[in-house]
Amino acid sequence: MIICLDCRHIDSSGIGVYSRETLPLLLDSANFFFLLGEKNKLVSFQNESIKATIIDCNIQPFSLQELFFFPKSILQIINTADLFYSPFFNVPGGIKIPVFTTIHDIIFPDMPALVSRAGLAARMWFFRRAYKKSKKIFTVSQFSKFRISHHLGTARPVVVTHSAIQGMFLAYRNNLQNRQKKNTIVFIGNIKKHKGLDYLLEAFLFAKNEGLPHKLIIIGAKENFRTSDNTVLQKIESAGSDVVSFTGFISDEQVMEYLAEASLLVQPSLYEGFGLPPLEAMVMGTSALISDIPVFKEIYADFPVIFFQAGNIDDLKNKIMEILYNKPPATVNLPKELLHKYTFEKTAQIVLRELAS
Repeated sequence: MIICLDCRHIDSSGIGVYSRETLPLLLDSANFFFLLGEKNKLVSFQNESIKATIIDCNIQPFSLQELFFFPKSILQIINTADLFYSPFFNVPGGIKIPVFTTIHDIIFPDMPALVSRAGLAARMWFFRRAYKKSKKIFTVSQFSKFRISHHLGTARPVVVTHSAIQGMFLAYRNNLQNRQKKNTIVFIGNIKKHKGLDYLLEAFLFAKNEGLPHKLIIIGAKENFRTSDNTVLQKIESAGSDVVSFTGFISDEQVMEYLAEASLLVQPSLYEGFGLPPLEAMVMGTSALISDIPVFKEIYADFPVIFFQAGNIDDLKNKIMEILYNKPPATVNLPKELLHKYTFEKTAQIVLRELAS
């Protein structure tokens, strides 16, 4: 079977992790592959043992050029394949072979206040277009599957292929030896409203007023704040950098170091498709305090996490104090079966099975 893989998201954040981790596992199968993307970013995935040809392409996903002016020379090659698979929900115009796409979440119709009416309409157009063109849809949780069916219908099969822990985190974990915990609480997110940073900040500052000695570290860049987030930014700046700080953009190695040294990760999300940071934290031996949203209840029900009531500042503050105040930070030791519950090997196996069926 000849499979065309859209690899143009390889450098993005969440979608990029999913793409980078599954790509070598897919290439390890008996199929032949066309890899659609920028050649300089894909050559490292190509070697003599892999049956793959790179289709050099720098056309931006979701662009007008992708939709209406995709190069015919590239389409001629793509359409000789047996199928086209995208790890996201963008589909170039002119593809005539069966299409498979991934919708990681469908947050915008569930939380329409995140975007303007025009922004919501545009996103829904892309969602519906991908759904209509796809033979099957992949997604990362049962929660997202339910929401996709709710908003887009039940005419297409929706298959769950979980996100998973990156191999580098597992390798880093193997080298962790008596890592000293610091008085830090870590938040990881793209700093949008649904990530819950605003009420984490409120709860944290209340805890500080009650004597909590810890510092809050936000893994992200404050430049990502929109104008509507100015009040949150002002509170952070007024607290002082010795109380709350941004890391700015950092490498995966630095993320792992922050997680391994933290006393606690707090993930106060109001909405996620999967939500990987709690798993990453626990792999690093760090406790996770997470909101009780449905997808977290699904993904982390068997894990040693602590839940708090989503959006409840008092409950979050109380849980932070219960876990950390005048107590040594706990070290998480994940049982082997939990450590291997979500793996990209399993994800790639499901994708390959569904592509072939």
